[in-house]
Amino acid sequence: RMGTLLDRFEEHDGPVRGVDFHKTQPLIVSGGDDYKVKLWDYKLRRCLFTLLGHLDYIRTVQFHSEYPWIVSASDDQTIRIWNWQSRSCISVLTGHNHYVMCACFHPREDLIISASLDQTIRVWDTAGRPKKTV
Repeated sequence: RMGTLLDRFEEHDGPVRGVDFHKTQPLIVSGGDDYKVKLWDYKLRRCLFTLLGHLDYIRTVQFHSEYPWIVSASDDQTIRIWNWQSRSCISVLTGHNHYVMCACFHPREDLIISASLDQTIRVWDTAGRPKKTV
């Protein structure tokens, strides 16, 4: 029935600010005030692993539609690109001078857009980043 709670995941140490579904796999990514990006398998009903690197609250997270990437935006004024297959940060985008409130991948082009309390919207090139796990 619509609106029925199916599950609940409680492994963050503080508020959760961002979530996203993977488009083809039973995965969820989340980010929150514990500075952690977590990858979940919602069919297995568990957290698979945690990605560490941000130094402040994480505002938003998103899966890439094609590559094994996650983008995260943080109050540490950075955007990070993670390869969730290798469980590593592959790029840190710097330039904002206030909290980064959101970031997302372009659906078809090698771009990320971000918005910050520094009153700017920025467009970032992701071409040339490694696409596959080595």
